[in-house]
Amino acid sequence: MTFKNPQADLFIPDGAELPDAVSRTTHLGIGAHPDDLEFWSLHGIMACYDEPNRWFGGITCTDGAGSARAGSYADYTDEMLKQVRLEEQKAAAYLGQYSFIAQLGHSSATAKDASLRRQLSEDIATMVALARPDVIYTHNPFDKHATHVGVFLAVIDALLSLPASNRPGKLLGFEGWRDLDWLPDEIKVLLPLDKRPELRLELGNIFDSQIAGGKRYDLAVEGRRKAHATMFDSHSVDDIAAATYAVDMTALIAPDAVSVDDYIGQVLTQFQDAVVSLKEKLS
Repeated sequence: MTFKNPQADLFIPDGAELPDAVSRTTHLGIGAHPDDLEFWSLHGIMACYDEPNRWFGGITCTDGAGSARAGSYADYTDEMLKQVRLEEQKAAAYLGQYSFIAQLGHSSATAKDASLRRQLSEDIATMVALARPDVIYTHNPFDKHATHVGVFLAVIDALLSLPASNRPGKLLGFEGWRDLDWLPDEIKVLLPLDKRPELRLELGNIFDSQIAGGKRYDLAVEGRRKAHATMFDSHSVDDIAAATYAVDMTALIAPDAVSVDDYIGQVLTQFQDAVVSLKEKLS
């Protein structure tokens, strides 16, 4: 398999042959940085773990060179950090029993620049066309991280370039640099993460270059998961211990797909309507 970036890395934890490792994928996560999949598409990883007929495949789009660093990583160059993060991502794929992990190695600038993003979209389209997963988890357009939104746009372009029969049945936008608890409940997708709490924590802890490097993503993400489980419904006792939210973006890749701008407008209008409706009910 040939990618646009010669530094791209494809790792198959169980040693299966390349075509089989990709084509058996049922749940595919597409993240911007090493660790995005483990923190934000954990639901897909857990859905496939120890399941013989379900496989999670991962695509990490950028090399993660520009991340914050401190402590033992303070003096690491970008090239050194890129290698550390690549190995961390492979270790997570092994622990999580991924079918494969493709680290495309593009720069963040590629994802953020519309004139360069096509090469990223083409790599994604190549993988999706072979994988043909049932569901894809990726970034959403309401994120505030520019690289995350750039990857979201690349994913949409990639999927729309494929025949409708090659697109997933469901496209879910996961949380990131903005959570999704503000979404109206009728369009919010609650993804429970109760099973295998030890795996949940171990996967995040693999990314020592981020945690020891100055950002406690492990604590922040786990706190958000626990908060979602409690704050989802004010009138019932908790029946799950951890959860993440997603937004259903399948309309963006349907045969009669809406534009990204229209989709954003529709969701924000639903949010506004929900806020105004509650206020009017109480007035």
